[in-house]
Parts: sequence; C-alpha cells; structure tokens
Amino acid sequence: DGECAGCCFTHHGGWGDQVMLSPHFALAEFAVSDTASRRGIDNTPPGHVIPALTRTALGLEAVRVRLGTAPITITSGYRSLPLNRLIGSRDSSQHVLGEAADFICPRFGTPKEIVAALRDSGIPFDQLILEFAGKGAGWVHVSFTDNPRRMALEIDSQGTRLLA
Repeated sequence: DGECAGCCFTHHGGWGDQVMLSPHFALAEFAVSDTASRRGIDNTPPGHVIPALTRTALGLEAVRVRLGTAPITITSGYRSLPLNRLIGSRDSSQHVLGEAADFICPRFGTPKEIVAALRDSGIPFDQLILEFAGKGAGWVHVSFTDNPRRMALEIDSQGTRLLA
C-alpha cells in the first residue's frame, strides 16, 4: 500500500526518507552522496547493512552527547562498492559495511578538537580517525563494530599513523 513503518523498502525501490536509525539520525543521512548522484550510482543501502548502520547511528548518538548535543553533519556514511571504488577507497572500507561515518561538528569545534574529546571518552568506537585536518579543515571518521578496538589514527598527505 506504499506505507512505511520502520525500516522498509518503498514501492519506489529505495529506503524511505523518513526511516530513523536513531533519535537524531535518519537512514537518508547515511546514504546521500553528491558523487553518486552526479555519476548515476545507486547508493541505496542493502537490507543486510541496516543493522550495522543502526549501530553506527547509535554510536553517533553517544558522540553527539559527548560533543554537548551539538548537531553533527555526516559528510560520508554508507558507500556502495561502485561508489567506494570510484572515490578510490579500498573494498574493505568500513563505509561499505555500514560501520563508519565521516562527520563534522562545527558548533563544537575543529576536527582536531572533536577527536581529542572523543579519544578521551568511554565511547566504544572501533576506529577514530582525524582526516586531512590541516589549517582547520578536514573531518572525523568514526566506526563502530561488535568488537571495538578503540584505535585512534591520523591520515594526511604524509600517510596514516597512530594519533600521538
């Protein structure tokens, strides 16, 4: 009948925009991609990644609380394999599995300040990565898995390393 309740496919073949994975994060926020739209790539998350996306959204709820409930903007969430390959990321990226999100939170501070706040928290992240944060730019990558490793890393033009 075209009505959606909870996580379901709409009659249009995609996930309904109103599907909330957590109190503050909608499924659509994790799937939106300007690159996919421009290139005609379907970035609709398949059903089997919805549990991981839900875990990621719930992890972001904890991040949001740690950041003083400041709004978080997801800049990259789920990525279909074709999209992930197009942007040059590895097939093993946690984004493909629905386990990761890249985000900014300008109302809280810079990506470097965000990473400092999260690193010292009890949030059970798998990876926390400060990405390309020179001169106040960049973003934060955070992932959530069943067995969080709490790895803190930094990626920039010099490569990837443990966060000092």
